[in-house]
Amino acid sequence: MIAILGTGKMGEALMSGLLRAGFKPGQIMVTARRPERAAALRESYGVQVVSNVEAAKSAETIILTVKPQDMAGLLAEIGPYVPAGRLVISAAAGITTAFVESRLGDDVPVVRVMSNTPVLVDEAMSVISAGAHAGEEHLRHTEELLNPVGKVLRIPESQQDAATALSGSGPAYFFYLVEAMVDAGILLGMPRAAALDMVTQSIVGAAIMLRDSGEHPVILREAVTSPGGTTIAAIAELERHSVRAAFLAAIEAARNRGRELASG
Repeated sequence: MIAILGTGKMGEALMSGLLRAGFKPGQIMVTARRPERAAALRESYGVQVVSNVEAAKSAETIILTVKPQDMAGLLAEIGPYVPAGRLVISAAAGITTAFVESRLGDDVPVVRVMSNTPVLVDEAMSVISAGAHAGEEHLRHTEELLNPVGKVLRIPESQQDAATALSGSGPAYFFYLVEAMVDAGILLGMPRAAALDMVTQSIVGAAIMLRDSGEHPVILREAVTSPGGTTIAAIAELERHSVRAAFLAAIEAARNRGRELASG
């Protein structure tokens, strides 16, 4: 039995991914703060909706998906009821395994996870890190839960805040870029629908090339960039407006904000 505590957007995305991966609704318990949210989850997916305490007592694996600022309150509520050895997976940005362990006890293994919204289409990027009391079997079990909905990568916990900023928030940067490119197409006289189709397929194709070719992105970009051509003219404008530097600063700001949220 798997319990997802605090089933907001990411919790629901993980839950739906587990269902697509073959878990039965009866194998999943969820909790939600608002009664109407709980009713909607039960009606839409057929999963069991229970209290946080009930989930903590009976689930074999507990996944925490509340907002970072709500984590301390949730842990205080369930702490007395989480049995020794029960695997707890924390998916809240900025929350360290030590933070969770200190509120659940030294005999509770904790794995920290940061996933992202492409879990909805089974193309998530999930990064996982073991806490002080989590062993290889706990990491493997976490991977088994997440592998059906995307790629899973093990990283040191010291890199988790950076991963949150890079891949956790990453889809939003992509959508922002698509929005800007579509607006550019409209500026140049393209219908919105046609511009969106062209941008979307271009980016999907480029992503697959990057993933499957094994080439460095610089090599792939240079293959499109002819001397004196249209692409280099566009890249010169991007450099003139410091777009690369803006991305560096933006992702660093996301990392810093994650730490702020975790600290309350």
